[in-house]
Amino acid sequence: MPSGLDPRLPVLVGVGQVTVRAERGDEVLEPAALMAEGLRRAEEDSGGRGLLAAVGSLRTISELSWPYRNPALAVAERLGVMPPHLASTVVGGNLVGVTVARAAAQIQAGELDVVAVCGGEAARSRSRLRAEGREPAWTVQPDDVPEPERIGLDRPLVSALEVERGVRLPVHVYPLFEVALRARLGLGVDDHRRRLGRLWSAFSEVAATNPEAWLREALTPEAITTPTDANRMISFPYTKRLCSNNQVDQGSGLLLCSVAAAERAGVPRDRWVFLHAGTEAVDHWHVSERADLCSSPALRLAGRDAYALAGTGPDEIAHVDLYSCFPVAVQIGAMELGLAPADPAADGTGWGGVGADRPLTVTGGMTFAGGPLNDYTSHGLATMAGVLREDAGSLGLCTANGGYTTEHAVVILSTDPPRAGAYRHAEPQAEVDALPRVELDDRWVGEVAVESATVPHDRTGPTHVLLAARTPNGDRTWCSSTDPALIALAQTEELVGRAARRAADATVELTS
Repeated sequence: MPSGLDPRLPVLVGVGQVTVRAERGDEVLEPAALMAEGLRRAEEDSGGRGLLAAVGSLRTISELSWPYRNPALAVAERLGVMPPHLASTVVGGNLVGVTVARAAAQIQAGELDVVAVCGGEAARSRSRLRAEGREPAWTVQPDDVPEPERIGLDRPLVSALEVERGVRLPVHVYPLFEVALRARLGLGVDDHRRRLGRLWSAFSEVAATNPEAWLREALTPEAITTPTDANRMISFPYTKRLCSNNQVDQGSGLLLCSVAAAERAGVPRDRWVFLHAGTEAVDHWHVSERADLCSSPALRLAGRDAYALAGTGPDEIAHVDLYSCFPVAVQIGAMELGLAPADPAADGTGWGGVGADRPLTVTGGMTFAGGPLNDYTSHGLATMAGVLREDAGSLGLCTANGGYTTEHAVVILSTDPPRAGAYRHAEPQAEVDALPRVELDDRWVGEVAVESATVPHDRTGPTHVLLAARTPNGDRTWCSSTDPALIALAQTEELVGRAARRAADATVELTS
């Protein structure tokens, strides 16, 4: 045992990533196969022996490209192991972080010795096979297969009223956050577009150096923000290349264990990445009740606690991977965690790229490295492990985000053991829950002030304007319009703060 180390300290000892670009006629791997291969590669990466056979808990991240009754069992059977505990998460991009943070806490507490976490999506192959009129011959489990334990909050992310008003799809909600942030930073529409292009171009540069990235091409800012047939507008101001790319076939595997288990398995010391701190928190569940549309108190408090538990601060974090489903998620994350440039309204050259002092991604992000739905952060953690092994003693931070910047997890890691001598975990949920909430008024008729606006597009062009607005007493209300003049205005001028009038049917027109 290394001198002075707590044998219960949790370490990430093995990581595996799988990226398969199958074409017509190629072998197609189902999600369970991608997960199993990710874990095989993780065991090989560890340099140890017998880790998969020693797994006490196997946990899979919710996959959406195939309906397994018990995905953890499907993976275990492919590996030829049968851990005493099987679990799978519900839907949520935060749940890799949550699962890893909680597993580390259980290892530290002596409840488990070896934990396997894996995820996999075959969304690209599934879509291609459907287009060819074929169903894949993937694993179908009988109805009597017991379901696994579920990890995470399983509840609808949106209310019935939000659905009715069109506040439902991430590709529409996150642009509302983006426009609200643009207004808060005081950026004009054109300056903001250039800022987004520079930020995401910098991410593409990182992906170009990542062998596991789905798209390994450095793109110019203009190639990212300019609408074309191949890069159509999804919902203003986001083009396709500013959105997460879930049409990928990717898998992952992470092996965590105690220091004692790592020693028994003969894992070389240079493979160890210690978990220092893990935190989780959930913002007010419905977007309608949040104090504003461009911040995350839950992430701020989770980050505060993660830093405190790890005995560090943002200035000491050398390597970062922020959840990157859309640019605004990265920007909010950087601001709430104290990782933003000194001037957040700057032109964007310091935001996350290869040339930045501290890039905000190690993978290249979910547009370029790949966004396998709920499992992206497994790839972030796997890549981070390699970065930290190359920069021994430095600190890394990864975030995970579910919903509409709703659910959050923060994990801090290093090849050095934690300064506190033990891994620490916290959930500052009570503080988040105590924060003020905004009332939703869907019956309001009369004057409102525009809070944010986006223009959803289909393949033929813009369809309508979706607006968040505030009534004179501060309640939030949702509005929309199909007026071509307002649609054009929302994509060329600042609407935030403009006066408007909301009708009983929730349509809106500007009054100033």
